[in-house]
Amino acid sequence: MSERTVIGWDIGGAHAKACLLQGGEVLDVAQWPCALWMGMDRLDAVLHAARQRWTGLAAAQHAVTMTGEMVDLFTDREDGVRKIAAELARALPASDPARPGDGHGAVHFFAGDAGWCRDAEVPALWNAIASANWLATARHAAQRIGTGLLVDIGSTTTDLIAFRNGRILTGSRTDAQRLASGELVYHGVVRTPLCAVAHRIDWRGEPHNVMNELFATSADVYRLTGELNPAHDLHPSADNAAKDPDATRQRLARMIGLDGRDGSPDDWLDFARSWRAVQVAVLGGEMRRVMEAHGLARDAVIVSAGCGDFLVPDVVASASAGAPESWPARRHVAYGRDVARAHASTGHAAVQDWAQVCAPCVAVATLFDMDPSVCGSSRSAAA
Repeated sequence: MSERTVIGWDIGGAHAKACLLQGGEVLDVAQWPCALWMGMDRLDAVLHAARQRWTGLAAAQHAVTMTGEMVDLFTDREDGVRKIAAELARALPASDPARPGDGHGAVHFFAGDAGWCRDAEVPALWNAIASANWLATARHAAQRIGTGLLVDIGSTTTDLIAFRNGRILTGSRTDAQRLASGELVYHGVVRTPLCAVAHRIDWRGEPHNVMNELFATSADVYRLTGELNPAHDLHPSADNAAKDPDATRQRLARMIGLDGRDGSPDDWLDFARSWRAVQVAVLGGEMRRVMEAHGLARDAVIVSAGCGDFLVPDVVASASAGAPESWPARRHVAYGRDVARAHASTGHAAVQDWAQVCAPCVAVATLFDMDPSVCGSSRSAAA
């Protein structure tokens, strides 16, 4: 393990996440809102915030993964990868401008199975760079845990990635392939429109059709159940109104043509729990499908990650519904605590918590730091 300083970046379409790694240990992790569909200035604001947070940014090397190329700011995914990469290469300075190309302070892009590349190689490798953040997390987890299933439930999506003996089992690499296999599920705990979660939902014991309008999101559900950390609730509500309990109940009520005053707080909490149960069942079904597709043992280790990790125990239980009692219980480990290496400091627990939420940026920094062939070379083979 080197003593170099590495900043790992995960540039998404709604959030940007970054990890400060030094000597192989995570010193700090941060997340910023980054509504990239509104313009590249949102990414510039994140980079400015990072410079303010980490004054030694220019002395670091940078390892980047991304999913932001999907936003409709860009003509297509290739255009998105090229423009995000170009902006990062422009904005993240080398530590010594008099010594270009020596590997210090350079920006390196994670291209999955193709390894690492510099900005000049991005046009040829854009498809391998696009939306590869899940692969970084899964690869790091596989190296540390050996055999198991990564369950990363984020603000917008869930990744379900099986691995065995330190190797990723799926041959899928693109979002389209993973959507087909069930390894990518567009369910998250913040930004998912509730009309995409269920078409009928119980209210006071009676099923109701759901209004197919962006009246509420999954954040309203988990805000009301008390499970969503406010620090992870960074985007405006569906109606741009407040996020207090009354406003949250009003958004949920609209989903079935009611108003918040039409029920008691307990009624709306039960309603939120109905939405939660549907989402857990969907994710449990996809988890079971992925495990069966890859022949993963029923007692495989579950590696949880993401701001929605609070759902993982219930998702696992849903996936195991109807299983024989003789099946052994699955061991559950947390990426931030059991996979990432947080520096032993006074803020150790907080760093672990943020590493849990922002796993891909931690993973990409760690994989880069562990690869001895990266420094001073244009590209390395994948680990």
